[in-house]
Amino acid sequence: MQVKPIKEITDFLNGIAEPMGVEIVDVEWDDKAAALTVYIETEAGVDLDTCEKFHNAIMEPIDSLDPTYDKPYTLNVSSPGLDRPFKTKRDFERNLLKEVEIKLFAPLKGKKYLEGVLTGFDENAVTVKTAAEEIKLPRNKIAKINKAIKFE
Repeated sequence: MQVKPIKEITDFLNGIAEPMGVEIVDVEWDDKAAALTVYIETEAGVDLDTCEKFHNAIMEPIDSLDPTYDKPYTLNVSSPGLDRPFKTKRDFERNLLKEVEIKLFAPLKGKKYLEGVLTGFDENAVTVKTAAEEIKLPRNKIAKINKAIKFE
């Protein structure tokens, strides 16, 4: 099914999200399910009520945008999840000086998994302070980086 560019959809939705204090983290199209999923974040976190409010706020406006050129589709609004990988500069900014988990493509000093505090980043590398040292990792060596999940 033909769908408008994700950037166009995201830019359109940002105009609704920003005044509501909602950040659009990602927008995905699933061709098999004919579903458009909007992943959101807020400073206070995302719960079912937040998703429902945002879904209701975008339902009619997005139909006026007509992202599927008059074809039926399902609109979903969701939290990105605790373990979602960092994709954008904003993801890294939001988690600067916070604990992160890093999975590497190949072992570094015998380890493919690191945990530490994100102390810096740029488009080429990520710097993490582990219990033992501060390490600068090239991004192309990182399979996944996400917020550390701690259960107490």
